Amino acid sequence: MQLLERLFDNCALYRHPVIADERGSLVALEGDRNLPFAIARVYYLFGGAAGAERGFHAHRALQQWAVCVAGACTILVDDGRDRREVRMDGPDKGLLIGNMLWREMRDFTPGAVLMVLASMPYDEADYIRDYDDFLREARK
Repeated sequence: MQLLERLFDNCALYRHPVIADERGSLVALEGDRNLPFAIARVYYLFGGAAGAERGFHAHRALQQWAVCVAGACTILVDDGRDRREVRMDGPDKGLLIGNMLWREMRDFTPGAVLMVLASMPYDEADYIRDYDDFLREARK
């Protein structure tokens, strides 16, 4: 993986190695090999209405790797002190989103598909869904 931009200590944008020939291109993501965690869950967002926004939460322990496999979207990450935006506009880019980062996804292009690889199975107790609660926990 090539580091493109470090946003926070636990959040960075990477370029995936792409294997390409006349048949097309391939990106391989392997937990605990070229990703910083074992993959426990995979989900993807697609088919949102124009102007749809997603996220608006943080995770206490979960780490995620986000890839916009089709189209593009913008991901905002916030550590409780600074906010940064990243345009995810190709399947060769991966965004590591560590724990205790608020995240919001927006500006999805038509047909966009955002795939997320997660370090843990779904656990509602890991979510912080209120921004003020997040700020209190993040600033401890």
